[in-house]
Amino acid sequence: MDFLARTVITRRGGGRRGTAPGPVASERPARAEAPDLDGVVAGATRAHRTFSSWTERDVDDLIGAVARAVAARSEQLAVATVAETGVGRVEDKIIKNRFASAEVSASLLGEPGVGVWGRDDETGILRIADPMGVVAGLVPVTNPVATTVFKALICLKSRNALVVSPHRAARRVTIATVDLVREVLGRHGAPPDLVQVLRKRSDRATTAVLMAHSGVDLVLATGGPALVRAAYSSGTPAIGVGAGNAPVWVARDADVGHAAELVVTGKAFDHGVICGSENHLVVDAAVRRPFLGALAEQGALVLTGAQCRRLRRAAFDDDGRLRPALVGRSPQSLAREAGIEAPAGIRVLVAPVPESAAGGPYGREKLAPLLSMFTVAGDDAALELCRRLLDNGGRGHTAVVHSGDPRRHAAFARAMPTSRTLVNSSGALGCIGHGNGLSPSLTLGCGTYGGTSTTDNITYRHLLNIKRLVLPTASPGRAPVAVASH
Repeated sequence: MDFLARTVITRRGGGRRGTAPGPVASERPARAEAPDLDGVVAGATRAHRTFSSWTERDVDDLIGAVARAVAARSEQLAVATVAETGVGRVEDKIIKNRFASAEVSASLLGEPGVGVWGRDDETGILRIADPMGVVAGLVPVTNPVATTVFKALICLKSRNALVVSPHRAARRVTIATVDLVREVLGRHGAPPDLVQVLRKRSDRATTAVLMAHSGVDLVLATGGPALVRAAYSSGTPAIGVGAGNAPVWVARDADVGHAAELVVTGKAFDHGVICGSENHLVVDAAVRRPFLGALAEQGALVLTGAQCRRLRRAAFDDDGRLRPALVGRSPQSLAREAGIEAPAGIRVLVAPVPESAAGGPYGREKLAPLLSMFTVAGDDAALELCRRLLDNGGRGHTAVVHSGDPRRHAAFARAMPTSRTLVNSSGALGCIGHGNGLSPSLTLGCGTYGGTSTTDNITYRHLLNIKRLVLPTASPGRAPVAVASH
């Protein structure tokens, strides 16, 4: 019986209260030897070279088959993820796994992959897309299955090989996901080594060696800020993400009922572990009272001042960060830490705090179903506070505005140093491209605002080198125009 089947039957409940999520104690051996990275990368290189000659139709057929296989086991993989990591909700992991397989594949099928992309009629330049080669894919504990499948699909579309480095607390389910993908590759005549995973217990040193390996052509890093910084410092070209700390402006003209529904739905989704999920409510004083009522109707527990202070002491470490043991845990678990009673129907906790709290723990990213709430008087005050919150660890990622006024939308987008400004949307689902025109993606760039190389939702096009065949524009026999120098 494989790991996935055992987990579905036994379903362990994750880490113990007060401990960081991770494998059971019996699976904590002394540091294992680093895997044979040279052999892994060499196999990936061979597979990439073989696969690069596949036709677009055959590649799309393969992508569709991989997506269907993962979607068919999305529930089992979701159960296995929560059982191993203790992070998030099974029901939402299922949705996320299906998004990363079905919706991502739908965005790829029929798109131009490698080869000639066409000639520009005005410049005469011919664009030719070429694979990069071997991609090192770093996978986080928060979304191990969805991120692995997403990276596998975009690597297949761009004819690259993928070597996955799993988070140590999600190693088994990541390996199970890769094995499922490899099984499909083998059935369709593709080299299974197109998608590989570091199977032995890896540590940061092993991941660093993989990123710096001379046979790796690109690092695709999804994880915390330290990991992304390491990717950019590895000496290998890298695409990374930044931390999210999304402010949500509820303007004086907002539909407070609809806004409350979207906010609670977004922050409750998978217990708040999507990096673009709502973190702060910046509410105009004119709509504060009805908005609080609407939040309660949607299943939010609005804390008292005393409860906010108790939760701050219990939930955050000395550096003002949410304790790792509480990442992706239920609102009831968070409340218990502070001796607060949260009934079973509560979906999120809301902590009303003064503006002075924007620079402290309540002003930081919280990968849990916990929202801070600030009250402001007018648009200018809202924009200024939203910028301050982003400066506390979320520049470049996502911001959300609830308003019916297009002028407010535009003003907010201009003022925010973010790559995505969502309008009347759920932050958690909107940022990944669900229900809008963004590319469906589990790796979200934050641009130079957040110390990364692009503001895009990453897709297969970012894994291609675009070559250009350039013809002269001067008439035959005519000398080029001289350029003056000073």
